[in-house]
Amino acid sequence: MAALTMHDEPHHEVGTPARGPASTRGTRVDVAIRGIRLREVPVARTAGAGPSDDGHLLLDGVGAAVPLDPRSPYTVSGGRLLLDGADTGMGVETVARPRFYDLTTADGTPYEMIARLHSSHVLATTVVQTCVRYDEAQRCRFCAIEQSLTQGSTTAVKSPAQLAEVAKAAHELDGVTQMVMTTGTSNGRDRGATHLARCVRAVREVLPDLPIQVQCEPPGDLATISELWDAGARSIGIHVESLDDTVRRR
Repeated sequence: MAALTMHDEPHHEVGTPARGPASTRGTRVDVAIRGIRLREVPVARTAGAGPSDDGHLLLDGVGAAVPLDPRSPYTVSGGRLLLDGADTGMGVETVARPRFYDLTTADGTPYEMIARLHSSHVLATTVVQTCVRYDEAQRCRFCAIEQSLTQGSTTAVKSPAQLAEVAKAAHELDGVTQMVMTTGTSNGRDRGATHLARCVRAVREVLPDLPIQVQCEPPGDLATISELWDAGARSIGIHVESLDDTVRRR
């Protein structure tokens, strides 16, 4: 996904203004673009789908997925965020490795291969890790959805029962307060939305108050979106992730 996406800020995705003074918001955006010079971060992604080449941090207590870039002008010293050596006024903490990562399902699948922590309190998963549009001629230019599968860091299909089990553990052990489910596109007219709805319903059965966002290609029959709502999804992301009009047209 594009580095500009602040995956831990779902309130922004549904239209709520960012918190904090304008200078703080500007710094957060700048860090999201230019990254930060850090080596060891307990929760990080170095490759594959999802926010990659990033580390999960708390900036003044608010989570962010920030690119780890050795060329960045941003550094950390004494728990403070520095820009070219000057204190920006913001504190920095790394997000601890979640305890649910140490658990496995009854069939021996590590929880970490089913869903992952994004920043400090968001659980994220790709329920189907393949896409009918992943051929080079068709794929979204930013997409690496099947790379994670090739690397063996995830499973091809997550079942509703698996996701409910992992979500419950992540909530109880690590304080996860919301969840994001995305999917590769399937051949069916539902484009994968039907399986997403099953997964949402299973999680809501064990965590009825957990806010869940889903992301998918628009289904052939837009009425299918109602299935996601009825299952308990309260935010649906359908994304065009480019700032270049030529790329969007292509």
